Amino acid sequence: MTGLTGERGRNREHGPERAHGSDRKHGQGPEYGPDREHERDREHGPHREHGLDRERGRGRGGDCDRRDLDLDLERAQDLEPAPDLGRVPDLERPPDLGRAPDPVQEAERVARAALTRVLEPGDERAGRWLRLTGPVELLRRLTVEDGSAETLPGMTAARLGGYRLRAAVAEPGRDLVAVAAVGGRFVCPGDREWPSQLDDLGDARPVGLWVRGRPDLRLWSLRSVAVVGARACTPYGAHMAATLGSGLAERGWVVVSGAAFGVDGAAHRGALAAGGATTAVLACGVDVAYPRGHAELLGRMAQQGLIVAELPPSAHPTRSRFILRNRVIAALTRGTVVVEAQYRSGSLVTARQAQRLGRYSMGVPTPLPGGAALAPIRFRVAIAA
Repeated sequence: MTGLTGERGRNREHGPERAHGSDRKHGQGPEYGPDREHERDREHGPHREHGLDRERGRGRGGDCDRRDLDLDLERAQDLEPAPDLGRVPDLERPPDLGRAPDPVQEAERVARAALTRVLEPGDERAGRWLRLTGPVELLRRLTVEDGSAETLPGMTAARLGGYRLRAAVAEPGRDLVAVAAVGGRFVCPGDREWPSQLDDLGDARPVGLWVRGRPDLRLWSLRSVAVVGARACTPYGAHMAATLGSGLAERGWVVVSGAAFGVDGAAHRGALAAGGATTAVLACGVDVAYPRGHAELLGRMAQQGLIVAELPPSAHPTRSRFILRNRVIAALTRGTVVVEAQYRSGSLVTARQAQRLGRYSMGVPTPLPGGAALAPIRFRVAIAA
């Protein structure tokens, strides 16, 4: 009796709240039970929110609050414009899809397409004229005999006669239709797809590029490496080129080469075998299978990679065009790897051009001794510098 009486006395003296308070000090008791949850609801729950609404002069009940919320949403919709669901980020939007072509840009595109028939690749003098006058005006001067062409700096009668003979047979509309028929397009400076690193060539920059293949040329060129070398390469050179091609492709690099026999073809095949990306820069039209023995390889690249050329459709290669094509390979890529090359090889032209443009130049060591080696690395510093 005394114990019970004393317990009741303590309860009367301190009450349940005091007992709960001591429990709260030890991390136990109703603070973690349903009673305390109800207290939190009363302090911070819906009732408290309604109390705040009432203090702000808003509705008194749940229905009033819902009406106020609906009004707020309507006001927000009035203030914020609806998102444009048809807008696609620039890098993902197909170029000029569903848009009316700009007449000025289309005129420049057609003029540039015609000039690829008239001017030879890498003609710096013509590139200077193009920079000074623009493509439309330059084409007009080369086709109309009004004396304006003779005022171009460095123009001679013999040179002008050759330009006018080629301009007379140029049909840019037919060339644009021909490249579209093989799944290609014509890319000009200023287009979204134009690789801006080609501008490093200055007046030797291509007039435009004929491109065959679905990928975006500019995006692919941002992370690309040229793998070049001799046509008459050794088995070791072919093995190293294929190994480099597949290894670079597996690491997300685009392998760029010239689609020739030997090292070029091995590098392309290595990238394709790894399921990677590869680009061929040709010295002829993108619809011409050259060399003939690589017709199947070029067909695979048109489906899986890119084929690029300065020359219009159906144009055939010449010795000088092979050499001038190498400057595009050097400018388009981040660096050039020479696998095997003779001392007078066009691959060394690519390496020298890459060094002039501030790109990386690299070579693969060879195990072959003496003069029998097609030797890449001795192009090294003395020849490539």
